[in-house]
Amino acid sequence: MRKVLISGAGTGLGRALALHYAQNNYNVFLAGRTEKKLLLVQQEIKELGGESEVLICDVTEPASVQEAFKQLDHLDVLINNAGIGIFGTLDSYNPEDIDKMLNTNVRGTILMTQEAAPLLNQSNGRVLNIISTAGLRGKAEETVYCASKFAVRGFTESLHKEWESESMKATAVYMGGMNTPFWDQSDHVSNPHSLKGPEGVAEQIFNEDDGRPEIFVDR
Repeated sequence: MRKVLISGAGTGLGRALALHYAQNNYNVFLAGRTEKKLLLVQQEIKELGGESEVLICDVTEPASVQEAFKQLDHLDVLINNAGIGIFGTLDSYNPEDIDKMLNTNVRGTILMTQEAAPLLNQSNGRVLNIISTAGLRGKAEETVYCASKFAVRGFTESLHKEWESESMKATAVYMGGMNTPFWDQSDHVSNPHSLKGPEGVAEQIFNEDDGRPEIFVDR
């Protein structure tokens, strides 16, 4: 059975991706910091007849990432979905906010990909980096968030070059806002319920997950 590891798998798009891959004959490794949320997703997968494992992992901590990958001997797909957004005008950001976003969105993506690369090379696998349209253009009150997503875009495009002669592939995934818990601690979006749900986004990502350089859900 093919194996996929999804970071930030406890809620939102990560959960939707986990359920979709599980229903399509993948053993899903659910990675995240909150065990309770991951166990709930694992139970959903099992009720659907799928297979999954829970990996407690803080993507910003090298030791935590390394420990998670010790539990894997094979991997076909890594989906770097873990990410956070803190929004406001430039002068509203404190150093802790900046570090939190850059560490999770950029450092976490890089650390996870570093650990996954040897396994993906063996399996002719691929990494999907969930970037969002914030990696395509700047947006008001999203200066640091966009900076982090532009960084992941640059990282992914560089992997395209670096892995040209390798068997593994990297895909940049771009989508707009979704109605997920991502917005629970923010008033940046006045009515998150008006946004599309993550299920359709997850379905498109799965359907286009073939190693192509980019997947555009929204532009």
